[in-house]
Amino acid sequence: MNDFFKHFIHEFQLPLQNPVLIFSLILFIILLSPIILKKLNIPGIIGLIISGVIIGPYGFNVLEKNSAVDLFSTIGLLYIMFIAGLELDINEFKANKNKSYLFGFLTFIIPLGIGFPVCHYLLGYDVNTSFLTASMFATHTLVAYPIVSKLGIAKNQAVAITVGATVLTDTAVLIILAIIMGNHAGTLNSDFWIRLIVSLSIFSAIMFLMVPRIAKWFFRELESERHSHYIFVLAVVFFAAFLAEVAGVEPIIGAFVAGLALNKLIPHSSALMNRIEFMGNSLFIPFFLISVGMIVDVSVIMHGPAALIVAGTLIAVALTGKWLAAWITGLLLKYSKAQRQLIFGLSSSHAAATLAIILVGFRANIIDENILNGTIILILVTCVFSSFATEKASKKILLDKQKNENDILESSVMNSEQILIPTANVETVDKILDLAILIKDKKSANPVTILTVVPNDETAEKNIILSKNKLEAYIQQASATENKVNTLTTIDHNVSSGISRITREILADYILLGWPHKNGILENLISDKFENVLTKINKNIFITHLSKPLVYNKRIVVIIPTLAELEIGFNAWLKKLIYLSQELSIPVLIFGSNKTYTSIQQFCSFKKINFVPAFKEFSNWEDFLILSRNILKTDLLFFVSSRKGTISYNSFLENIPYKLEKYFEENNKIIIYPEQNNTHQENEYDGIPLAPLAKGIESSIGKGIDLIFKKKKDGDK
Repeated sequence: MNDFFKHFIHEFQLPLQNPVLIFSLILFIILLSPIILKKLNIPGIIGLIISGVIIGPYGFNVLEKNSAVDLFSTIGLLYIMFIAGLELDINEFKANKNKSYLFGFLTFIIPLGIGFPVCHYLLGYDVNTSFLTASMFATHTLVAYPIVSKLGIAKNQAVAITVGATVLTDTAVLIILAIIMGNHAGTLNSDFWIRLIVSLSIFSAIMFLMVPRIAKWFFRELESERHSHYIFVLAVVFFAAFLAEVAGVEPIIGAFVAGLALNKLIPHSSALMNRIEFMGNSLFIPFFLISVGMIVDVSVIMHGPAALIVAGTLIAVALTGKWLAAWITGLLLKYSKAQRQLIFGLSSSHAAATLAIILVGFRANIIDENILNGTIILILVTCVFSSFATEKASKKILLDKQKNENDILESSVMNSEQILIPTANVETVDKILDLAILIKDKKSANPVTILTVVPNDETAEKNIILSKNKLEAYIQQASATENKVNTLTTIDHNVSSGISRITREILADYILLGWPHKNGILENLISDKFENVLTKINKNIFITHLSKPLVYNKRIVVIIPTLAELEIGFNAWLKKLIYLSQELSIPVLIFGSNKTYTSIQQFCSFKKINFVPAFKEFSNWEDFLILSRNILKTDLLFFVSSRKGTISYNSFLENIPYKLEKYFEENNKIIIYPEQNNTHQENEYDGIPLAPLAKGIESSIGKGIDLIFKKKKDGDK
């Protein structure tokens, strides 16, 4: 018993040495710290940083900062930058790249412009020390980024330009660091510049030319090995960080570039993205935040007034410079007050790059102990301040969005969205389910429903059991993306009746069907069974042919017939097109009429959606195949059709599915039949089909007009 207590006491000697005990302590801090501070209305990030201060070598020395802590800390920092690059809306960034350049320039030059004279003239440091310290003010670490990601505003334009500016400023500052170190060592010559330019060029070529091709091949060839996708992504991130270091810049730049390189290949609602965010937010990023607290030495406050004066000056200059940059940017770009506060909150925290610059300068005797200690206090204060400011601004933006009348109207409708996937071949459901998850409205709490209709015969009970067993795997597939799936198996005399009945029972808004094949439930696209489905179901029907993973597609080509904008389901399928484009981060090219394109622009303007597709006018539907000149094998074809008797219907639409299947066999393609108001009922009046009746009336009116003009002409004679 005594030996047990001795061993127990030995294991708890400080600092802790047992790796299992250390890891347990870290996990308990990650678990309990945010929960406790949430009740005090304090951001969880602050709790993790303060926990690091308490358990660190300058606190109660519970945990020493060893190689294991450094490893997890490095992983967490790289993870933050990687997720920032991965979640960046590329289309939004391209549309607003000039805004990122503007803020990047201002958030670099203003802190640098304020910091240099303060350090040189007020604090009395030499040029090298002043310039290096001032460059530290220009950096910022996205410590508070998990807050905007968690609150779901990572795609806000203010976030996009701040993330873009982070890369610009940190890259510029780290290059300045290399220049100052070269100047200090006396190696700042032509060889230095040639080596830096060549190494960065090689790094960029590898990351943006080679890595995406390798990743695309890996995801396509090993599509079923989904767990290996995560390991592949991690390997790319750390290899990119290593390459960046070899190229002469910090590893965080490499991690961000890895996120950009893989951005289009990892949809934001995919299972892989969910795994990446789960591991980062649950373990690696919290570990990094704890390690930031561990480097803070609170005792420097007791080292005399010099340390406090330097620390106070550094904090004042850092926050003032970042606030001015955010305020000027917000005014120039006409952002709201909350967006200006969000930019300031995200860009005001100093951690990784700041610490790297100061430590390198300290080891090279460019920076003295007062600046080092002042910087450590600066890191703690700015991280805490940034967390409060970012959370406050993020909640204000969310509140403003909810107050917007358009958003309230949309959420009231979209929260009840139901997607139904009827299937005959259970093995083909996975790709349709992936599509459903990508286009599903994130506000909707309803599950995606997978339906199997079993013929009402003597084998019905056996077929029901088999179908239910096969569909269980898709519940797990959806759960990996934190989406719910409901499976249904029903008995009916024919497939179309079963689909129609379940559509009404669950109030489905969208029906996603697989592409008809021979001996399938929809034998041919224009078969009687398919006509029955179209006639009996008046909702949005998507016919999908997904032979390749969606990440293979580089562009969405949308083909829209004349008058499609007048259909009731126009807005519904347009929303899904926008979702898909944003999830895959790929551009859109639209073929159609000018009126249709104008309606799309008006819809996006009214809903305040940043969606600017390319457009080419097209009206020669008789020669539909002329479009093949503009369509590549990597394009996803999005063809908007219509049911017979509807306003945008034309006879040429009946042949389009055959042409798509014959001439664009290798392309992923989706045919859409927009929603109608009770198509099978309201297209008739007293049993008379309205479409032929309308054509008859139109013909009669036309003949009457011709007769009037003929008589007028004869009278003139």
